[in-house]
Amino acid sequence: MSDNALDVVIVGGGLGGLAAAISCAIAGHRICVLEASRELAEIGAGLQITPNAARLLEAWGLGPDIEAMGAEPTKLTVHRYRDGRILAQESDFDKNMRRKYGAPFVDMHRADLQQLLYKKARSLGIKVRLGSRVSQIERNTFRPQVLLESGERVSAHLVVGADGLWSRCRESMLGRADKPMPTGDLAYRIILEIGQIGDPELREWIANPEVHFWIGPRAHAVGYSMRGGTMYNIVLLCPDNLPSNISRSKGSVDEMMELFSGWDPILTRFLKHVDSVEKWKLMHREEVESWTNPQKNFVLIGDSCHAMLPYLAQGANSSLEDGAVLGRLLSHVQSRAQLPWAITLYESLRKSRSESIVRETFRQRHDFHLEDGELQQQRDDLFLSQLGKPVDCAFPSRWTCPKVQPWLYGYDSNIVADEAVHAHPYRDEQEELVMKEFRPEEQVPSLLQVSAN
Repeated sequence: MSDNALDVVIVGGGLGGLAAAISCAIAGHRICVLEASRELAEIGAGLQITPNAARLLEAWGLGPDIEAMGAEPTKLTVHRYRDGRILAQESDFDKNMRRKYGAPFVDMHRADLQQLLYKKARSLGIKVRLGSRVSQIERNTFRPQVLLESGERVSAHLVVGADGLWSRCRESMLGRADKPMPTGDLAYRIILEIGQIGDPELREWIANPEVHFWIGPRAHAVGYSMRGGTMYNIVLLCPDNLPSNISRSKGSVDEMMELFSGWDPILTRFLKHVDSVEKWKLMHREEVESWTNPQKNFVLIGDSCHAMLPYLAQGANSSLEDGAVLGRLLSHVQSRAQLPWAITLYESLRKSRSESIVRETFRQRHDFHLEDGELQQQRDDLFLSQLGKPVDCAFPSRWTCPKVQPWLYGYDSNIVADEAVHAHPYRDEQEELVMKEFRPEEQVPSLLQVSAN
């Protein structure tokens, strides 16, 4: 390891924290991950790895693993909620993703991906300290310090806050308490094993991976296969009825069935196999002015700074992008004096994109959750006008929209970082004043909304 290597402490051993650890280690720096849990176990169920993140996993040598442990959907279909009528469909979805973006779209269990990242991190010599709960970050120092609840202090050249939605690092950055805010929605998350399903038609749905959406008034559902077509993940998204002080609770199967009574019989047949379920309040964060401290030696990534609704499946993918861009920029850092330059570039590149994606998830929720009526009919007419042919207009489903899909899936973190370094190379300390003015505006391409945002 180079004598110019930085000491980097990453708070949080989730997907974003491990991605940052891997990318920064590949860049030649010394990495320590502090994880509060005593064992590394992701809470959650399925997630969708889109090409913008899959290409990163491939670059880290994990491509064969994610393909073996995941499932590539061959179709993506949007259904009318009540009768299952197909409103939109992209066939050969798996082939199209690889052809257009050079990387796959893979549905996986979240725990599988976390274990892959953890093993990769350990193979790179990254120190992962479990049971290390952080109380605060001393951020206004030349060498920031992480204070653990045990009383221990850990110092570093750079501290990366990757501690998720309920982030202590974010509160340390802001200097105040800052709780997530409810969105008004909650999620029922369900996993079914093919072995527990006797219905031949449902077994065929699981064994032949596809993505299915059912969209309805103030709610929608998504289902997809995982683990090579042996497991099915269903997420039901609907209005939040949890108490304000409860973010996660055991749910009632009867209540869930009542909420989705009268929906497509295929969906409700799946739901009849559910024995127990949990409800998750969907939360979000206000945008903050900066993701870094003035000294540029403390930075936020992932849900700590841009928590995302699941409606575009970009929460995990965007966190992986954060980690990759950070590490790639740090590969160009040859001394501690260059760190503020790299962190300024990181914030400039990632903040605008991530916050644009957050805003787009709210637009997707709006267009999927229209109440039955005139606006819903206009949306469905637009869907049906494109059925069976290549979509050639701004589309209510961003998953196959020719404007939004390339913006999301075509993003290459390494190329973006390298181009930024080329356009704004480090020169000397005075150059940092110029760098502060570098704020590229990355906005989602303008969309012709079916309804007002």
